[in-house]
Amino acid sequence: MQDLFIDDDQSLAALAGTLSASQWLAIDTEFVRERTYYPEPCLLQLANENTVACVDLMAVSELDPLVALLTNTDTVKVFHDASQDLELLYRLLGSIPSPIFDTQVAATLLGYGDQVGYAALAKEMLDVDLDKSHSRTDWRQRPLTEAQIQYAGDDVRYLREIYRRQHQTLDELNRLDWLEADFTAATDPKRYRPDPASAWTRLKRMHTLRGAQLAIAGDLAAWRESEAMASNRPRRWVLADDALLDMARRGPNSEADLKRIRGLSQAQIDRYGESWLACVRRGRETSPAAWPKPNVRVRLDPSQETLVDAAMAIVKLCGREHSVSPGTLASNRELEALITGQSNDSPLLSGWRHQIVGSSIVRFLEGKTCLAVQNRRLVQCPVNRE
Repeated sequence: MQDLFIDDDQSLAALAGTLSASQWLAIDTEFVRERTYYPEPCLLQLANENTVACVDLMAVSELDPLVALLTNTDTVKVFHDASQDLELLYRLLGSIPSPIFDTQVAATLLGYGDQVGYAALAKEMLDVDLDKSHSRTDWRQRPLTEAQIQYAGDDVRYLREIYRRQHQTLDELNRLDWLEADFTAATDPKRYRPDPASAWTRLKRMHTLRGAQLAIAGDLAAWRESEAMASNRPRRWVLADDALLDMARRGPNSEADLKRIRGLSQAQIDRYGESWLACVRRGRETSPAAWPKPNVRVRLDPSQETLVDAAMAIVKLCGREHSVSPGTLASNRELEALITGQSNDSPLLSGWRHQIVGSSIVRFLEGKTCLAVQNRRLVQCPVNRE
């Protein structure tokens, strides 16, 4: 077993050669993003059965060995909560590592709950208490201390054993194939390419807007995304969500109108005011057919709300029976869509989710089963038609 700190191109090439025959690699990254749009890469941690290595991404310059290593389809890349790591690696290397295995996703199929953290999983599965003293480290600062490097290395040191145990258990339960669709979707490059045209989908209260307000908000969100990318500044520094939505509602026509919107500084108005007013004008001129169409939650009547509650009870029963997190089986919105007939392609109607819980919900909705209490426990029972 060896621990390595890699801070030059020659050592990186040698490491990539050493790890190239690995069946799997545990991977993590350290980055800083508080003051930028794009994550600033600082460290890449890698581990196989025999080696734990921390690569100083601020010191190496020749990344081709990493590209070859992480795009080798014969090696499974193991992450915990992969999305931010994959985003950083896609920008850094120009490609998405694949195939992958995400231990956070896998944990939901083994009864550990939704979005369980790495430290909590290490404690539950390995009885390891991870050091949290460097969780707020500025990873851009050099030199790194031995304690910082040890902390970073631990993020893959124990990930190896978590992966091995999860993989073995899932294989024994015949559940490995349940994860394939999620892992394949996670490696789709489209997920990590900024798209200004769809930036409005991140606005949490977009559904509160009406008419041309939707088009104005969509145009402002696209402008903000492009500006944040070009200046490499956080979106909120360019234009906060609240101010953006207020601007869409009011539709300002002048600098004086902009000054009445809460949260806009004079410096921002001086710098961006004309661009904002241009977005407002374009939004007003957009035809209704081209307005953004936010998902509007279907209003349920009292009877439907009761059915959703009952269906969620079935989800919890099935989750407990199969040691699967209920949140992985079905969300409230998916149940609402199923009960109101709004979703013909529901994940509850096909695949392993249908097998585990969807078929039970369908039988309940068809009146073939009911919920009952036996020995102070909720159970699902067949309906006796006699």
